[in-house]
Amino acid sequence: MITVLRIGHRPERDKRITTHVALVSRAFGADKIIVDRVDDKLKKTIDNVTKKFGGNFEIEFGNYMEKIRKFKGAKVHLTMYGIPLEDRISEIKKFENIMVIVGSEKVPRIVYEMADFNIAVKNQPHSEVSALSIFLDRLGREKVLRGDLKIIPEERGKKVLRIPDRKECLSLLEKYGADDRLKRHLIMCSRVALTTAKGCDVDERLLEAGALLHDIGRTVTQSIFHGVEGYKILKREGMDESLARFCSTHVGAGLLKSTARKLKLPDQDYIPRTTEEKIVCNSDTLLKGDKVVRIDEIAKDYRGKGLASEIPRLKRLYSYLEKKCQLNIEELLNLNVQ
Repeated sequence: MITVLRIGHRPERDKRITTHVALVSRAFGADKIIVDRVDDKLKKTIDNVTKKFGGNFEIEFGNYMEKIRKFKGAKVHLTMYGIPLEDRISEIKKFENIMVIVGSEKVPRIVYEMADFNIAVKNQPHSEVSALSIFLDRLGREKVLRGDLKIIPEERGKKVLRIPDRKECLSLLEKYGADDRLKRHLIMCSRVALTTAKGCDVDERLLEAGALLHDIGRTVTQSIFHGVEGYKILKREGMDESLARFCSTHVGAGLLKSTARKLKLPDQDYIPRTTEEKIVCNSDTLLKGDKVVRIDEIAKDYRGKGLASEIPRLKRLYSYLEKKCQLNIEELLNLNVQ
């Protein structure tokens, strides 16, 4: 666990700098920041960022001397007068719990004495924000942060994806008249998808939304065109491409363009590309209504429908997730009785 201790905070003068210290702490992998003076506006700002962009980052307030004394772990004080970071970072990395002490105005000498490490990113005057950024980056414990908003990297411009939560997804299904049978299927698909995802690194919020909405097109048609119709619905609702694709890429466990043309589907990509899309695709395949079944039973059904040529592709996807996410069919079958 990484705790950042901010000392010397002056709400009337340092609110912007301390805010940046807190934001850097959260973005670069710290679990908590402690600030030595109560600042309700600061807490509200950081809590709002955490809610929007994800993570379990906490902010609290308290006497810094007491916090240093009670801390169990390595206490690292960042100061330009300290030992160069390169000389000590390997040693510091060995500690599981680390407190990073970041000062503002002149730091009392006792802090230097209580610290286990007095570390300099540079032995030159520089910002505490930059020092903290570099230290946490070199420490290398950055975490994946996921919340209501997701920034999509762009070479130029700004793109932020807002992912609807479970309640919003269910409301959208109601809006388009999804019946109880369809809703039961979609809710079970989301459970199967999230259970599968426990063994791999995915965006769980996006995955859940994709699983809950992938069949929304069935409110329009039960034909193979339901994927295209669902895609249109989500785009019309202002949803991002990354969410709308769950509708088109789950059909037939992913269709090649040549197959899509034969079926007279629009000329677009129907192959699941991301891990999230593959999980939803596989989860949907393993369901008969709202019941999980084994892949061999699904293969038998495909043979009965004259679709034996599609079975190898279904099994390849299943095997891929068995390895990547440690998919456990017995765990998924247990969802039937929960």
